[in-house]
Amino acid sequence: MAIISANTIKIALTLLKNLHQNLICRIKTDQGTFMKFLSMTKASLITTDKQRSKSKILTALTTGTSIAAIGALSMTAPTLANAKTVQPSSANYSFTVEDKYKGTATRTLNQSGNTWKYDVNARVAGVASAAQSSTFTINGNNVVPTQAQTTYKLLGLGRTHKLSFNPSAKKVTSTYKGKTTTMNMAQQAFDDLSLEVQIRQDLLNGKFSGNYYMAKKDKIEKTPFKKSGNTKITVPAGTFDTVRVDRIHDDDSRSTSFWLAPSLDYLPVKVSQINDGKKMDLELTKVN
Repeated sequence: MAIISANTIKIALTLLKNLHQNLICRIKTDQGTFMKFLSMTKASLITTDKQRSKSKILTALTTGTSIAAIGALSMTAPTLANAKTVQPSSANYSFTVEDKYKGTATRTLNQSGNTWKYDVNARVAGVASAAQSSTFTINGNNVVPTQAQTTYKLLGLGRTHKLSFNPSAKKVTSTYKGKTTTMNMAQQAFDDLSLEVQIRQDLLNGKFSGNYYMAKKDKIEKTPFKKSGNTKITVPAGTFDTVRVDRIHDDDSRSTSFWLAPSLDYLPVKVSQINDGKKMDLELTKVN
């Protein structure tokens, strides 16, 4: 729920020169759009010195997600002792980017004791792939991340971003392209996937804060969302009653919306993003 902020990446020209000229032109035009969708809330693989390096995954899928902070409910929140908890799950998705690229994605949430692991994998065959994982604990209603990793590959070239959380020291360590940055964590911060689970926890328990905090490559960023009503939607997996949640962007040319199903512990059943006029959509195809 994630879903997820950012544009373009540095492409290996030596590899592109070996491709057919038409394919080269198409990739140069569309790669930023495709990777924006795959990484909803992560920076893309490769950036030129003159281009912005922002791009986000599925948080959308991030929940990429990535979702968050959706206005407080008037009801009294459950105590930690009787807080509801999301259940382990596995789900499949399909997505399209500008009707040019079509891909598939999976989201798997597993539990072993009080340790949880959330994995998201997305791919467009022969073009690009993205893999995210997050490890965390759930204490009452609170999700506490410990480790997270995101890897993107485009035409065989890839980048990996790692996060390590130290709640007791209130610090987050970020490692990307050989550079390690340690950030102070005044408030609990999240990676894309643990943020999605925290939002789902808050929805399950009637608890919402106005904002959440996302750990990026070199900073911790306040991440606002809003609740935009309830609606029934139909996707390949079926028809669901959903809560719509919108990410609040500073840039008016961008929009990100999530449709979350209460019957599935608020798992996203649809994600839609518009970035610089280009539209990306993701829909649930199967709950395993």
